[in-house]
Amino acid sequence: MKVLVTGAAGFIGSHTAERLIAMGHEVVAIDNFSDYYDVSLKELNSEALAEKGVQVQRIDLRKDDLSKVITEDTAFIFHFAAQPGISTDSLFEDYFSNNFFGTQRMLDTIETLDTKPFFVNIATSSIYGLHATLTEDEAPMPASWYGVTKLAAEQLVLAYSRREMLESCSLRLYSVYGPRERPDKLYTRLIDCGLNDKPFPLYEGSAAHLRSFTYVQDIVDGIVSVMDHKDICNGEIFNLGTEKENTTATGIATVEEILQKKIKIENKPARPGDQSRTKANIDKARRLLAYNPTTNLREGLEAQVEWFKANF
Repeated sequence: MKVLVTGAAGFIGSHTAERLIAMGHEVVAIDNFSDYYDVSLKELNSEALAEKGVQVQRIDLRKDDLSKVITEDTAFIFHFAAQPGISTDSLFEDYFSNNFFGTQRMLDTIETLDTKPFFVNIATSSIYGLHATLTEDEAPMPASWYGVTKLAAEQLVLAYSRREMLESCSLRLYSVYGPRERPDKLYTRLIDCGLNDKPFPLYEGSAAHLRSFTYVQDIVDGIVSVMDHKDICNGEIFNLGTEKENTTATGIATVEEILQKKIKIENKPARPGDQSRTKANIDKARRLLAYNPTTNLREGLEAQVEWFKANF
């Protein structure tokens, strides 16, 4: 079937597009190639998709004509495109326009179709706030512009389901890592600093932060499982991640063990809005999607180190 993946040149989007190709689907891949981080990494991901026969189209959800890529024969949309993270260099306008307005424009286009795709919104544990340990039924309390705008986009999509204007669900992802991880994220930075003798910026208090670090292929397992369960997914929210928690300090030590090298630490002031704990409650995903992440932190980081060495 025909499937649209937005943000397909990004970290998780590119892995999901690859999985969908391997499953035999016709994948339409789009990305705006934002310079939020080094565009060369997105180009590298795009080349990997091109080798599998899919060209990533350069399309900006906020301003381009979307009728070319959202069509009557589009069966599913996996919507990854977003302004990520909690960077102090990003304005609220960046988060709002990318995360909310871009999503609204997609929904406006879908409204014009007689046959509407199933819309899988990719959300984040940042929706929950500083302590992301809740079930899908508990009230979220986002503490960052990223979390606020992703929650708004999620609820916009689900509002369409409540009004029976389309079928949709939202997946809240937890601390994903692995090959192709963004350069501003924890493990890519750690690996880069360790291999290239750079100081690693450690924000005050973050060594003790607890995270449900989840390997990217385990996350993709959960994402694509929606395709086989769309009837029970419509209108629902699912947490996807691992129940296993590790501190940032454990993550640093694990990378050092793999590299067999001590990483230089540069202490930095705490970041506002940074989560102190995430623990994925995946009872609902286990029960309804048969979701079962299995990759441990050491295994996933070994794969990420090998990817980094091969490409950088």
